[in-house]
Amino acid sequence: MQPDSYDHGVPSWVDLGTPDLPGTAAFYGSLFGWDCPEGPAEAGGYRVCTLNGRTVAGLGPQMNPDFPPAWLTYVDVDDADAAAAAVGAAGGNALMPVMDVMEAGRMGLFADTSGAVFGIWQPGQHPGAGIVNEPGALCWNELVSTDLEASLAFYPKVFGWGVSPQPPEGPLQYGEWKLADRTIGGVMPKPPGVPAEVPSYWGVYFAVTDTDEAVAKATGLGATLLMPPTDIEPGRFAMLVDPVGATFSVIALSEARSQ
Repeated sequence: MQPDSYDHGVPSWVDLGTPDLPGTAAFYGSLFGWDCPEGPAEAGGYRVCTLNGRTVAGLGPQMNPDFPPAWLTYVDVDDADAAAAAVGAAGGNALMPVMDVMEAGRMGLFADTSGAVFGIWQPGQHPGAGIVNEPGALCWNELVSTDLEASLAFYPKVFGWGVSPQPPEGPLQYGEWKLADRTIGGVMPKPPGVPAEVPSYWGVYFAVTDTDEAVAKATGLGATLLMPPTDIEPGRFAMLVDPVGATFSVIALSEARSQ
């Protein structure tokens, strides 16, 4: 799928701040086939990576060395200032106030009421990811929450999301975020086996053709396997930690989910 725009409230971009920008670009370039050319100095070296000529994700220098590198999910908004006000009204915290990113768009960074960090993106010249749900591209954004009740109250107030089922059901209490009738992401409580010090976070999944092959390639490039390949309803997935410590997942989508 090659979108040219996103609706308000839909996750539209992911990026990663890394202490080793050239090394991280080489890792993801080798793993997913991304082209990550050096970014302009006026953008702090931020790299916009492409796949098959379409924008797929961003890589930039790590801004806060006191926190481990982590992939960041951005939600598309029509009006960044109005979205920031909604975050505040819902009890979220501003980590970076809304600002212009040259002509690309307007952004802000926030923490929700469970502590998960996310961004908002009001597009200018940069509409978001130009390729999704294809091998090598972003295909899923998932909130893992330390306070599921708080999360389920927060995001509907900010973006108008619903969740199905309500409340989430099953062994992991897994739910899907909904914008009208459209599924736009997942939500689940932090599993019991995850260390207590791990905060709420937005996880990212990248589609691959073969999960086992992708895991073998990633670990050969220096990644660490966090969760081995596992079959679930949407497909076969695995969770990894890249060479700088950022967690991400890969999934070979089932035929139904890849449509």
